[in-house]
This record gives sequence, structure tokens and C-alpha cells, in this order.
Amino acid sequence: MQFTAHEIGLLLNGSVEGDAQAVVKSLAKIEEAGAGSLSFLANPRYEQHLYTTNASVVIVNKDQVLTEPVKPTLVRVENAYSAFSVLLEKYNTIKLNKKGIEQPSYIHPSAQIGEGVYIGAFSYIGPDVKIGNNSKIYPNTYLADNVSVGNNTTVFAGVKIYFDCVIGNNVIIHSGAVIGSDGFGFAPKSDGSYDKISQIGNVVIEDEVEIGANTTIDRATMGSTVIRKGVKLDNLIQIAHNVELGSNTVIASQTGVSGSAKVGENCIIGGQAGVVGHISIAKGSQIQAKSGISRSITDEGKKWAGAPAVSYQDNMRSQVVINRLPELEKKVNELEKIIAELRKISI
Repeated sequence: MQFTAHEIGLLLNGSVEGDAQAVVKSLAKIEEAGAGSLSFLANPRYEQHLYTTNASVVIVNKDQVLTEPVKPTLVRVENAYSAFSVLLEKYNTIKLNKKGIEQPSYIHPSAQIGEGVYIGAFSYIGPDVKIGNNSKIYPNTYLADNVSVGNNTTVFAGVKIYFDCVIGNNVIIHSGAVIGSDGFGFAPKSDGSYDKISQIGNVVIEDEVEIGANTTIDRATMGSTVIRKGVKLDNLIQIAHNVELGSNTVIASQTGVSGSAKVGENCIIGGQAGVVGHISIAKGSQIQAKSGISRSITDEGKKWAGAPAVSYQDNMRSQVVINRLPELEKKVNELEKIIAELRKISI
């Protein structure tokens, strides 16, 4: 990537102050930037770096007042933070703009490949797979029989998608994720061993979903495990069979959602939380990290914390009491000594 300050100004609808032909080839934090770097200043706490940075171009707010001379060319915009995020997206789009089919890779003759698709080396595209227009399948990826991938979807290296799974449009699946592995289904036998229950369903991932690295989503026993539109999953999450996650729900790392649980839309679940199976969580629920959800939540838009989870306010009160336990123990010991002395006197 290479841009001039003039081109950046046009892209961001900003005004250039300094050398309009200054060239940038990389993005960097203002305190670490070197020659040829583009940076930004949005937080006043970092203003001192504006006068010492070696960046070639810096994006600043339109109303930024200079108290000393500056070396870099400035691009003044309405909101430096938002403008820089636009550039990050542009940079990422260019960097990830791959097309064509690399070799060696295997594509079954019955697979349907859309226009502008990228398929990386050592990928396996199975029978009856469908890949939509402008989607990207990175190297070492496995798409099993009858998998469907929508338009403008990115599947990063090393992802495994089992048979019959459906992936929507504008989805991002990060490296190491496994979609459609068997659900944890076993029937106990009289001798204490277990029979495996075949998992014949699939996983359906709707549009605009992002799935983090090494996250696993199990196929349904029957029917579908469903990830609704706009869901965002962090790395290292386990979603069990027949789970349904409501639209625009966000879940942080190392959380586990057990089989057949239904999570409503616009929920926020913190890291390392656990959700038991066959319950439902009302829409808009906010669940603190490390919470254990052991029963259904029916009240919408409430906060929950603790294991087992209770209302956030009740959990905070409990924490206050727990923190006082050493002091309470000391008082109880003192009272026991007083009672013992009084008993001696009464005798």
C-alpha cells in the first residue's frame, strides 16, 4: 500500500497542511511511527508525540491547535479516530484482496464456484459445495460435502467446515475454527459404557457473523445449530449442538454454551461464562465474565453475575459480605471467648 497525503485527504474529505506529496507505506502508532508511516492523533494525552513523531503524515482533528512546529504533513478531518478507522479498513481490504485458485488444491467437479473467488493452496472443496461471489477460502481449509458459503465471506486458513453446513454472506471465520463437528451426544448403557448418538443435523450461520480463532460450533443432533445475523464470537468459544444464538449477540473468549440453549438477541456474555443446556436467555441480557447460568433468564435487558448467576446488584452485595468474612470470623471468635468466660463465672 502506498498513498500520498493528497490522496488521503481526498479519501477522508480532509484538508492537507504541509507537503501534499508526502508518501506513506505503512500505518503506525504516533509514538512509534517512522519515516513513511501514517498515524493519527485523537487523544489529547498523546499530543506531545505530535511534535516528536517521525511519521510522514498524521491525521488530526480539524480544530487541533499547534503549540509547536511539527515535522509531519497534517491531514485535518472532523474526527481523527473515525477517519483512521476508515483507513484501517481500506488497508485491510487491500491487504486481503486475493483472487484466483492456487495450486495444489482440490475442487470436486460438482462444486459451484462464484466469480472473483479466492481458494488458497492445499484447500479441499468437496462434492456439491457452493461458494458465492468474491468469497475467500484461505489455504489448508476443508469444506466438506454440500457446504454452502455465501457472497463476500472470508474463511481463513485451517478452518474445517463439516458436511451440509450453511454459511451466509459477509461472514468472517478465523483460523482454526471448526464448524459442524459432532455434538456431545452419548446414551448411557446398563454396563456403565456409552453408545454414541449420531449427529445428523447441521450448522446454519447467517449473514454478518464473525467467528474467532479456534472456536467450535457443533452440528445439531437433528435440525440445525443456528447462529443468527450479526453475532460476534471471540476466540476459543464452544457452542454445543442445537444451540440458537440470537441476532447481534456478542460472546467473549472461553465461554461455553451447552446443548439446546437458546440465547436471545442483543445479549452480551463475558469471558469464561458457562450456560447449561435446555434453557433460554432473554434478549438484551448482560452476563458478567465467569458467570454460571443454571436456569432460564426471562427478564429482558437485565444484568447477571456469579455462579450460579443472580442479578448483578445482588451479586455485588454478596461480594461485599464475602470481603467482610475475615472480619466477621474474628468477631465470632471473640464472642465465643466471651461466652466461654461467662459460662465459667456462672458455674
